[in-house]
Amino acid sequence: MEHTNAYVELKDITKTYGDFKASDHVSFSIEKGRLIGLLGPSGSGKTTILRILAGLESADSGAIYIDGRQVDGIAASKRGIGFVFQNYALFRYKTVYENIAFGMKIQKYDKAEIKNRTEELIELVGLKGMENRYPRQLSGGQRQRVAFARALATQPQLLLLDEPFAAIDAKVRKELRLWLRELINQVGITSIFVTHDQDEAIEVADQIIVTNHGQVEQIGTPYEIYSNPQSAFVARFLGQPAEISHYENFKGFANATEGRRAIIRPEFLTVYKQGELNPYPVSAEKGTVKRSAFRGNVMELTINLKGNTVTALRQIGQPVIQEGEQVDVFVQKLYLVGDAGDDGKEPVEVIINEALSQTDSMVI
Repeated sequence: MEHTNAYVELKDITKTYGDFKASDHVSFSIEKGRLIGLLGPSGSGKTTILRILAGLESADSGAIYIDGRQVDGIAASKRGIGFVFQNYALFRYKTVYENIAFGMKIQKYDKAEIKNRTEELIELVGLKGMENRYPRQLSGGQRQRVAFARALATQPQLLLLDEPFAAIDAKVRKELRLWLRELINQVGITSIFVTHDQDEAIEVADQIIVTNHGQVEQIGTPYEIYSNPQSAFVARFLGQPAEISHYENFKGFANATEGRRAIIRPEFLTVYKQGELNPYPVSAEKGTVKRSAFRGNVMELTINLKGNTVTALRQIGQPVIQEGEQVDVFVQKLYLVGDAGDDGKEPVEVIINEALSQTDSMVI
């Protein structure tokens, strides 16, 4: 194998279940110490990749390397991998202490080492004083912390997390995301987590791998993936996209290529109340607010814009816009994509409103 900076490397992994291709020639590499989000819709192949990495499934073809060692064909227990499941998978009749110590006992660690390591991990995951509690005596968030500690106990080379926050309520989930981010930084272990929640991936991951139909669509930092979608699928999947046709009728887009569809995200729109100072009065469209919803830090507006339903955001503190109100909407840019029924592989064309730029378009 050639020398690279890759700590984990998948080469041309294929896995088929009957007629269904769960992994279709998947290749990617991960640097040591990174926290990677595998993001995609249900059935996109992300959990299959995780299970093949863990040795819980075998690939039909391809190769897996961890720290330069080929591991496909090596038993799951010999791969040096920690696995955290979404349903915790704790032993119900073992205490917090016993759950965390279990893997070390199986691997016949020295008794003193088991004690020291277990106590250290209980401290690390913030459960000091709860050593003798059973899973039923813990909250969902606390149970998941035990699961993390247990996975880290045997000092694995790689930590795999399958939808680790799925079974936890929204408020605790947000707290645990930040906690996991800090924990991984502190421990320095290479980690891959599966999620279908884009907010989770964007908030937690160093790098995101977007999957679709068993293939890798795009790899990049959360900022790159969100701001620079490389395919129609990624543009449609991330954010709160509204898909429209006849975008060439929008002011400032008369020169846009016809025959495709456009995606508008909330951040592409600026909404002004009638009479409010608008630097682009000639290029703004008239819209009607169908719905106004308070989202804590912003107002989310659903607007009828030339027969299309789009979503826009407006900061708290600005004059309130009510349902049924007529507004001026300035469309800053569009993503041009293919037809809704295609496989989403074609590149995205970014069209800037002519009022903002003399450059009509660029292909990314």
